[in-house]
Amino acid sequence: MNSSTGKARALIGTVVVAVLSAGAWFAWLGWDTEYQTDPATGVASGPYEAWQVAGCALTLLVVFVGALLARVPALLASLALTLAFTAVWTAQAAAEDSTGMYGVGTIMLLLGLGTATLVVTALAKAIRHRH
Repeated sequence: MNSSTGKARALIGTVVVAVLSAGAWFAWLGWDTEYQTDPATGVASGPYEAWQVAGCALTLLVVFVGALLARVPALLASLALTLAFTAVWTAQAAAEDSTGMYGVGTIMLLLGLGTATLVVTALAKAIRHRH
């Protein structure tokens, strides 16, 4: 594979990871904006249910591992996933938050997704070198 083909593949793969990551947010979390109140305690929670977050995390894992298997450079795939997902989450959170606390959530997402993709990359490299 020549250099320009490799660069094109990396660019296309990076764009696909970004689109799928943003799509995962819309599919699993973007539609749910309601908080639930426990009638017994009066404690509010949400807006997301645990099954939504777990499904979204699993989807992002599949997208990222798929990108690595397709030989999208790990750094590009990590940046695409982290930035695209965080951007769509932040856009909705900023529009609905009057306290400004969405900024904390944005930082937590950046750190969490960045760390998660780093761990998956390290595991993938360890598995590859084993075989």
